[in-house]
Amino acid sequence: MAPQAAINAADISDAARRSLLLLLEGIRGKKNLVFEKALSGPLNLLLKFSTLQEYGVDKPFFLENGNVDSSQRNVVFIARGDKAKTALAIAEQIKKLRHNGIVDHEFSVFWVPRRTLVSDQVLEEAGVLGEVNVAEWPLNFVPLSNDLLSLELEDSVTDLYVVARRLQSSYENRNIQQKTTSELREFVTKLPGFQQEQASLKLHTNLAEEIIKHTRSDIFSRVLEVQQNLAAGADPSSQHDNIDELISRGVKVETVLRLLCLESSLHGGLRPRDLETFKRAVLQAYGHQHILTLTSLEKAGLLIPRSGGLGVGANLGGSGARTNVVTNYNQVRRSLSLIVDEVNEAEPDDIAYVFSGYAPLSVRLVQCVLQKDYINSLASARPANNAQGQQQASGALANAQGWRPFEDVLRYIRGATVDEVQAGEEKAVRARQLLNGSGGGGEGKTVVVFFLGGVTRAEASALRFVAKSLAEEGRGRRLVVATTSVIKGDKVVGSAIEKGTLGGTA
Repeated sequence: MAPQAAINAADISDAARRSLLLLLEGIRGKKNLVFEKALSGPLNLLLKFSTLQEYGVDKPFFLENGNVDSSQRNVVFIARGDKAKTALAIAEQIKKLRHNGIVDHEFSVFWVPRRTLVSDQVLEEAGVLGEVNVAEWPLNFVPLSNDLLSLELEDSVTDLYVVARRLQSSYENRNIQQKTTSELREFVTKLPGFQQEQASLKLHTNLAEEIIKHTRSDIFSRVLEVQQNLAAGADPSSQHDNIDELISRGVKVETVLRLLCLESSLHGGLRPRDLETFKRAVLQAYGHQHILTLTSLEKAGLLIPRSGGLGVGANLGGSGARTNVVTNYNQVRRSLSLIVDEVNEAEPDDIAYVFSGYAPLSVRLVQCVLQKDYINSLASARPANNAQGQQQASGALANAQGWRPFEDVLRYIRGATVDEVQAGEEKAVRARQLLNGSGGGGEGKTVVVFFLGGVTRAEASALRFVAKSLAEEGRGRRLVVATTSVIKGDKVVGSAIEKGTLGGTA
């Protein structure tokens, strides 16, 4: 295997930027640009509007607004081609402009990242495919930072669920640290000059004030309390009164469902009686259209009734074939020390600082591969083997590859695991080491961590902490995160929320 060049986020951005500008350059004259709202973020990251203007773009429009005008002969659409509704929206706008008949338009469609049979069929059935110039803009990973690459797929959670079902797999502060945000804002107004810095600091302090209002609210505190208690292994039924109170106070349905799904995921489901009680409460408080929401969550395995053999403490590993259809969280929590009682958020020494005491399981698994000694030391901190046994285990860890020696823990985690080592040709490896000016000490190595369905910013921060720790240990590796999208708590549950309402009364 020939040595590969390191992943360079700037190169990825430059390639995407050049390819789009070449497409725009191929359309002579001024042009109006119509694009999906979901692509506005990647476009803003890659190109300034002044650059687009240099390549003939006159006005930008959102595809969803349906308000493109006839001010220019050339109209360029940029959209993802994997959804029929997007292609249909483009066809309708083409028909609308054609019907106006004021200008003889030239239409172009740049599909992201590729042309699809679905988009062609929709445009053909609408009778507009023959008058459209079709091209592809191969925008795949969008570098959000040097170590975070995202496909920015808006509906990745829903889309990956469908695929899984088909495949049957489940700013700096120094002297002003002690000031309150209100005092900071007063301080900023007295600063002379430096208009841009002043504007940035005003924005920062205003945002901080809004965040503090939210995090100091009673609702936020109650939700956080339930989440932390569930993650720490508390009896789930002891949290039901808090969830009932949140429902009666009319908090967002996404918040309630997140808590229920969290309990279900951590404890192998809810007791059938409790699940039915909460289902009735949700339907009465938020509307009977959420019958569809609850059904979708159950099909996705996020909100399920607890079965006898899959509850808390069930040994899902077994001695033979893997039968773990749910994660035995209690066992994994203890084995991998997912809960850390004392966390120094100012000078953290463990990834658990990102969630104020909870170490994300996904990143702990990465540590099982890259920081075996550290994960083993967490286990050794508990009453266990003697010093000689620990020393022997540490020596064995130095030569272990892949998941070894944590296969026993993996047995308790839902889904199959793959452990495959790809060895490069010896000459190629040596040549790469010489080119990097290293003697084989691991410098310059890149580790790519893929997250299907999305990654949270907290997980990305935890992986940055892992990379920093490896560098301090003299085993520096560059960690790059590649993901379908950057998500937050409500997005996973929100993908199942039924947006419509049911007419009439029950």
